[in-house]
Amino acid sequence: MKTKLWEKEQKTDNIIEKFTIGKDKELDMFIAPYDVLASKAHAKMLCKVGLINETELQQLIQGLNEIDALLANCEFKIEDGVEDIHSQIEFYLTKKYGETGKKIHTARSRNDQVLTAIKLYLKHELNSVKEKSIKLQLIFNDLSLKFGDIILPGYTHFQIAMPSSFGMWLGAYAESLEDDLELLIAAVKICDKNPLGSAAGYGTSFAIDKAITTQEMGFASFNKSAVYAQMTRGKSEKVTAIALSSLAHTLSKFSYDVCLYLCQNFNFISFPDELTTGSSIMPHKKNPDVFELIRAKCNIIQGLPNQLTLLTNNLPSGYHRDMQLTKELIFPAVEQFKECLDVLIYTLPQLQVNKECANDEKYKYMFSVDAVNKLVQKGIPFREAYQLIGKQIQEEIFKPD
Repeated sequence: MKTKLWEKEQKTDNIIEKFTIGKDKELDMFIAPYDVLASKAHAKMLCKVGLINETELQQLIQGLNEIDALLANCEFKIEDGVEDIHSQIEFYLTKKYGETGKKIHTARSRNDQVLTAIKLYLKHELNSVKEKSIKLQLIFNDLSLKFGDIILPGYTHFQIAMPSSFGMWLGAYAESLEDDLELLIAAVKICDKNPLGSAAGYGTSFAIDKAITTQEMGFASFNKSAVYAQMTRGKSEKVTAIALSSLAHTLSKFSYDVCLYLCQNFNFISFPDELTTGSSIMPHKKNPDVFELIRAKCNIIQGLPNQLTLLTNNLPSGYHRDMQLTKELIFPAVEQFKECLDVLIYTLPQLQVNKECANDEKYKYMFSVDAVNKLVQKGIPFREAYQLIGKQIQEEIFKPD
């Protein structure tokens, strides 16, 4: 039995084979369940259009269900000498059912097989990120209400500016996530289109029915052009990366705020000791390592769209092996970002705020704008009121209300 779907009589050089396979054996396990799902849908469609019979369909479905169970128990592996998960699934079916197993590849290319599995994976993961993001947004909302009226000194240019509140600060991140979720939902819609049937990017002469596979796999619609379906490889990953980078921007900025506000010089907030780490030589330290790592991981994710752009923007239409590397970029990023969300969902409800932080003497000037506004309300022109309060501050006689 040959160990590559495309192999003929000539064997590939071992060095070339190892280089071209790359990290596929490791990364393909992320999309293995989705390739099984797509293969089930494809088999059902083949039967309905008369390319396989009912007996062959039942055998293929039985074998694919077995693979599903093995995957669930982490017992399905890509064997030595087998190129990728798609080959392993087909070889499993062929070993079990002979010629019937070979028919699973009818009217299908490995190109649209990989593309379909990736789009199913992206759709599932984007929805998972959406659920976690909504959960985080609700936590921000709850904390905003809980600490709504407690004054928090506001800064611009790292200079004391105007009074804010913990409610305004936390509510800002809830609203930021609202915008991020709009982009995330748009990314789901773009990924929610079935590319199966595009084959190698130019369709197939078999009378397939894409409506059947679309319904079986739970896609909202299907790509109409086989050429464009193939062009979505790389584009779907980039759209996903853009949505993740928007969310990552919000999480990174919040994590920076946390690190700043935990600093003793600010002392605006705190977390229980068990959520911080210590120093190997300084016994007084409570380091915000968790939030520093969230900030760092999210900053890396913000660079992901640019990486995918550099990988794919100099390619013409059609499939190119460059696309293999999108998996190395997007799969780990998705896993890391979900981990960041999970950690924030766990730690954020334990946030503690300093209710007296605004009473420090150094913050008295942040009430100067209110003093100006009160003079304006008494009929004094704004610029004149501004100059009056400014003079009081300069002469150190300003007293905030």
